[in-house]
Amino acid sequence: MRAAIVDQPGSLRVGDVPDPKPGERQVVVKVGACGICGTDLHIADGHFPPTPYPIVPGHEFAGEIVELGADVPGGWRVGDRVAVDPSLFCGYCTPCRSGHGNLCANWGATGDTVDGAFAEYVAVPSANCYRLPDELTYQQGALVEPVSCAVHGVRRVGVEAGERFLVMGAGTMGLIMQQLLQRAGARVTVVDRNAARLPRATRLGAEAVVTDVAELNGEKFDAAADCTGVVPAIEAAFDSLRRGGRLLVFGVAPEEARVALSPFRIYNDEITVVGSMAVLNSFGAALDLVAAGAIDTGALLTDTLPLERYPDALALMRSGSGLKVQVVPGGIPGGSNDA
Repeated sequence: MRAAIVDQPGSLRVGDVPDPKPGERQVVVKVGACGICGTDLHIADGHFPPTPYPIVPGHEFAGEIVELGADVPGGWRVGDRVAVDPSLFCGYCTPCRSGHGNLCANWGATGDTVDGAFAEYVAVPSANCYRLPDELTYQQGALVEPVSCAVHGVRRVGVEAGERFLVMGAGTMGLIMQQLLQRAGARVTVVDRNAARLPRATRLGAEAVVTDVAELNGEKFDAAADCTGVVPAIEAAFDSLRRGGRLLVFGVAPEEARVALSPFRIYNDEITVVGSMAVLNSFGAALDLVAAGAIDTGALLTDTLPLERYPDALALMRSGSGLKVQVVPGGIPGGSNDA
């Protein structure tokens, strides 16, 4: 089959690899659509430490089951349409046994630590499959994974009706975070240095949009969510919190990055700083939200390219000119669900 392959950091190609075979309790999924996110850029550049090389990336995906392995539970059949949680938790380490599988000591994920879905087919655990409603396209189904990460992030930071939230970044994750917070009753201000992204945040209901926190004239917020992973943005978000405020570090920064936060303010103002790592018992809720129309998927999906143009899709994501860029291995889909 054809797949995108990162042979080593900085070396990317589309080529032939063996077709995947389902192991016990696994299924093979024909990929309908797979989205690119910041983690894929980190993997391509060698900045995501868990990733081995070579690897077929791709962890935001949906498709059709085409083969069943042995002893597959759940009543799955060939032809079922699914969105797939890429999480691979060991189940026996202390974090897993404490209900924190996303902090698994042996953490893995389809497309991050084992071959993923920038390919025609991918093998996944059947337990990670969620039935895709008929009204959702594969492209919408591929958005469930980033929404599930944002659902977990909102749960981590907490939100109350009427709170004022600052969201740093108007990329895909920032706009998903914005919509979830607004659904919970928060009033959201969005910051992004790329002014071209701000009108979309306005259309989605942002109370205010700016290109720099300095434009807010010292305004303070109940909570902030950084969706950039950029050190100055995290620091600006922290400085914009009122006393008793909360900061969610949601964007993925390089492992060696460091931020300068005032420990006196954290102590004296009782500032809460929390992180949010991937998906934790949030995929099903995210699928329900997408199916219910709580997330405007049309506002997020901007570019769709065939698998052979994966390097171009990655470059488009890197340039910041696209928002959610997706790869469709079977070709560019029309309006039907058989993308």
